[in-house]
Amino acid sequence: MKYANQHTYTDVRPYIVVRAITDKTIEVRALDSERDPSVVLEAYAGGYCAYFVNQRQQKWIITENDSNPVIRLRLSKRHGWRDASGHKYKLADAPIRFYDYNF
Repeated sequence: MKYANQHTYTDVRPYIVVRAITDKTIEVRALDSERDPSVVLEAYAGGYCAYFVNQRQQKWIITENDSNPVIRLRLSKRHGWRDASGHKYKLADAPIRFYDYNF
């Protein structure tokens, strides 16, 4: 797998795998992401201030940035891939960025 996506509640942030140290330890670097302005999200009054009905259609422009710090992930039998702070990651073939506007 070339990418590791960080899952924080309902948000997802993309990382790229820099190198594999062992079978249970890898190093990753955050990817920069900018929301594609061509997709307009529809907001309606409700919730805290608005409800976005088409938030699953959001698109992101994802680019590599070598100046982002490298962090180390370790694989646990019970908890999967985690960083030192306990954030959860899932390995994937493609980077994923999702921001939950309704949370």
